[in-house]
Amino acid sequence: MSHIVTITTEIRDPVALRASCRRLELDEPMHQTVKLFSAEVTGYCVQLPRWRYPVVCDTTAGMVHFDNYEGNWGEQSQLDRLIQRYAVEKSVLEAHKQGHSVTEQSLADGSIRLTVLVGGAS
Repeated sequence: MSHIVTITTEIRDPVALRASCRRLELDEPMHQTVKLFSAEVTGYCVQLPRWRYPVVCDTTAGMVHFDNYEGNWGEQSQLDRLIQRYAVEKSVLEAHKQGHSVTEQSLADGSIRLTVLVGGAS
């Protein structure tokens, strides 16, 4: 039986965030306090390609802080890719923890299809 699932993503797992950065070939996130244009925030900092300021993931609150000045200081699509990759990595980690196997397929529209085989070897 097939099910379609929509996920609202909160970034709370540093392990899945690190795996996401590796898959996207980004530097490993560092936990630190940084100043964005007008605010200081603390969390796991991810430097996206061609972004002026890092994206800061507060894993305690699940919040993502960033300042891309409405796209002038960084393309929203780069952040969207990070969040999508995080959702995939976190889903795969959780499926594996429960003893399920997962296959991943990138689709032409940019979405990613995960197929979880319940009870399958990981």
